[in-house]
Amino acid sequence: MIRLWRSFLGVLSFSVFGLGAGVISFVIFPYIYFVWPENEQKKAYSEVVHRAWNFFIRLLIKIKIIDIEIPDKEKLKNLSGKIIVANHPTFIDIVILIGLIPNSTCLAKKATLKNPFFRNIVKSIYIINDIDLEKLKEDSAKYLSEGFNIVIFPSGTRTKQDEDFKIHKGPAAISLNSGAEIVSVKITTDIPFLQKGQLFCDMGAKTVGFKLEVKEPINPKDYADLPEIKARNAISKKIKERII
Repeated sequence: MIRLWRSFLGVLSFSVFGLGAGVISFVIFPYIYFVWPENEQKKAYSEVVHRAWNFFIRLLIKIKIIDIEIPDKEKLKNLSGKIIVANHPTFIDIVILIGLIPNSTCLAKKATLKNPFFRNIVKSIYIINDIDLEKLKEDSAKYLSEGFNIVIFPSGTRTKQDEDFKIHKGPAAISLNSGAEIVSVKITTDIPFLQKGQLFCDMGAKTVGFKLEVKEPINPKDYADLPEIKARNAISKKIKERII
């Protein structure tokens, strides 16, 4: 009975999330586009998504679907122009990270543009990653220079806890090109939750405990003496050590 009730609350909360995405995409973002000065629009888009997703996370905590422990919470405050890399064990990892970290964007697949509720959000503030690497580095460097943090899951997809997975070289390439530091975040849960292949409505039988461990930054300047390919490999190896 408890599991059924939690599933009901979970589905209800995700319905609220979807409704909120629709309001943001079809009402708030168009308002910002037509009314706000162009040079302030991206910051406004980012702030709206951050606040909305922060509300959603607080809602999940309030109804005891999840709880979040962040031992080094101070390290997430006032981040600017950083590349945030994390492992990706659950469906809501991106919502948690952007809900916690202001001035953030992320890499998004081109397929998300087909979703009518998220198309306008993705076009307005996210970086499409299904593009040429040089264009990805150029677009990312522009966002980072403007003070945005870019959230990236270097595994490219959800993975199970403690699973060994391949690290894509994108974060390292972006860091070396832009000079931006990489902040690694290891995400763990005390029980499996919204993993790949797990039913979307399965909220488990108890509050799911998330733990976010924020690691020390990786500075690309430390690898300046290496050839680019070796530097990418070394940074990617360091990322993998910190998030697995």
